[in-house]
Amino acid sequence: FVSKVYEWKEQYGNRICLQLRRLGCSLDWSREVFTMDEQRAASVKAAFLRFHKEGLIYRDVRLTNWCCILRSGISDIEVEYEDLEAPKRLSVPGHPKDRTYVFGRIWSFAYKVDGSDEEIVVATTRPETMLGDVAVAVHPDDPRYKQLHGKQLVHPFVARKIKLILDPVLVDMSFGTGAVKVTPAHDPNDFACGRRHGLDEITVFTEEGKMADNCGMFAGMMRFDARVELLAELKRRGLHRGEADNKMRLGVCQRTGDIIEPMLKPQWWVDCSRSEERRVGKECRSRW
Repeated sequence: FVSKVYEWKEQYGNRICLQLRRLGCSLDWSREVFTMDEQRAASVKAAFLRFHKEGLIYRDVRLTNWCCILRSGISDIEVEYEDLEAPKRLSVPGHPKDRTYVFGRIWSFAYKVDGSDEEIVVATTRPETMLGDVAVAVHPDDPRYKQLHGKQLVHPFVARKIKLILDPVLVDMSFGTGAVKVTPAHDPNDFACGRRHGLDEITVFTEEGKMADNCGMFAGMMRFDARVELLAELKRRGLHRGEADNKMRLGVCQRTGDIIEPMLKPQWWVDCSRSEERRVGKECRSRW
């Protein structure tokens, strides 16, 4: 990677200096340095090691903005948003060019209670992520589900039981059925819920946007083709419970136009809360 950076610098770096000269910048060019040269890189490494030793920088697996075309995580500022007031059919990079997929809809389906004829209905704007569901959350005070506390649900497509969990943070029992599917590996709110309850984090997409090997009959399909097939299969199995228009905000990669996929990836993070404590503490000590 570093050699590629230097390759780019040799090709384009002088253009930047030329542009600065054309802007009229009066600079001492004899003091020009490159941010990744040996001396600067040594300083960066030293600072990084110091912050890591102090616990200010740490490694963790969390959700990132994943672009399946770039096969890379991107920053928040590289994500553009499209607000959908009504359903809209869109083409998606990496998918067949002659196909479009509907966004701005919400679909409802049922999970059967294990060993019972009862069911719990959940709704989602992303049906394909149900292959990574590990739980359904309800509010602990919701009388509709009191008799089901401690029960498990049957996943219709993979050999995995779904836990019924109680979570007053994630669930608003006045909204919809009061039951929420939990996919910790592909949704920020579900991720936080999963960490609270110690749930498994099951990734169901490959880096290229295909359904992973753990997706049963849908493995290998492109993610939005899998959405179409999964909804059809829910209807065939009598588990589809309806659909409706749903306003939504769609994240799109600024560079490729790909639909952003929340994906679990190892990343370096900065503990900003501790940094603030250290700053305030230092100010207090300096005053004394």
